Amino acid sequence: MAIPAPTRYAKTVATPDPLDEARWLHVTARDRSADGTFVYAVKTTGVYCRPSCPSRQANRANVSFHETPAAAEAAGFRPCRRCHPAAAQEPAASLMQAMAAYIASHAEEPLTLAHLAEQAGMAPTHFQRAFKAALGVSPREYQAAQRLIRFKQALRDGEGVLEAGLDAGFGSTSRIYDLADGSLGMTPSAYRAGGAGEVITHATRATMLGPLMMAATPRGVCFVQFGESEEALLAGLAAEFPKAHLVRAALAAAAPLDAWMAALAAHLENAAPRPDLPLDLRGTAFQISVWRFLMSVKPGDVVSYSELAEGAGKPRAIRAAASACAANRIAVLIPCHRALRADGSLGGYRWGLDRKRALLDAERREKAGSA
Repeated sequence: MAIPAPTRYAKTVATPDPLDEARWLHVTARDRSADGTFVYAVKTTGVYCRPSCPSRQANRANVSFHETPAAAEAAGFRPCRRCHPAAAQEPAASLMQAMAAYIASHAEEPLTLAHLAEQAGMAPTHFQRAFKAALGVSPREYQAAQRLIRFKQALRDGEGVLEAGLDAGFGSTSRIYDLADGSLGMTPSAYRAGGAGEVITHATRATMLGPLMMAATPRGVCFVQFGESEEALLAGLAAEFPKAHLVRAALAAAAPLDAWMAALAAHLENAAPRPDLPLDLRGTAFQISVWRFLMSVKPGDVVSYSELAEGAGKPRAIRAAASACAANRIAVLIPCHRALRADGSLGGYRWGLDRKRALLDAERREKAGSA
């Protein structure tokens, strides 16, 4: 009996997935327009990336594709530290926030623009522009601010001025003292001591908007705050300068501060213009530019946060401008109550919306009466 010839089966060849092949073309081209539509993972490294990742191109056989970062992580992959793929499906600001966190964690290092742009997977010029738009300051300014935060914290923790400065990334004591005059409001050694050796005079008055405290260093007014009581206001001042010598103006025979307080009270009662007093401003360069612009806005007029950002020289830094208003420690003299949302609503005010509304209404009435 003849034995039938064995059946021959054709070798099965997997058909490439057209979608995956199209995605691979985006990866090989490092196509930024594909960012946010998918991520790819590399089996040999265990990481996943966005399509435009500048890392060395992987072997196609080792690459898999995933719809979302969450799907890639569920499959056991971790995000790439160069292209930050978890931020790729969110607005560009999310990537810039990730880069801000990177700068903060490496603030003491010499971070060049080229290095930061490489980390972000962007051209240096593009990265600089995107970072300013999202954060309101340049990468260099942001790093300087983060260094200052570290420096101040180290001083509060008791480190010496030189040690704290070097640990924060300042290369010399001259750079520390150049920075201190505009940011600490006192010498680094005095700040390290919590204001020890500094005399800060303060006065409190009852106003139509509640208790108001003003305090000043030899440089000028550093604190104007509304509060619920004089005790609460004094506690806030003491928290800012825990070891400073706080002196009530009446006891210190501090004629200038008493006069300044009287002038401010008269202004609140619509009996006098806003007094032009020396101010001890402490903040980032952008915050100070926002505050100075606010001081140019006339009583009865208002500006939107977008107009405020433009007036401070950074038209796209709208959120940063609003944050600068929230960080203002000197109420009324720096009239952040004149900044509104684009739709005309009040927005926020650290001393309460009722006070903001009352200040604006009083100024509008005064403007209408003088017209």
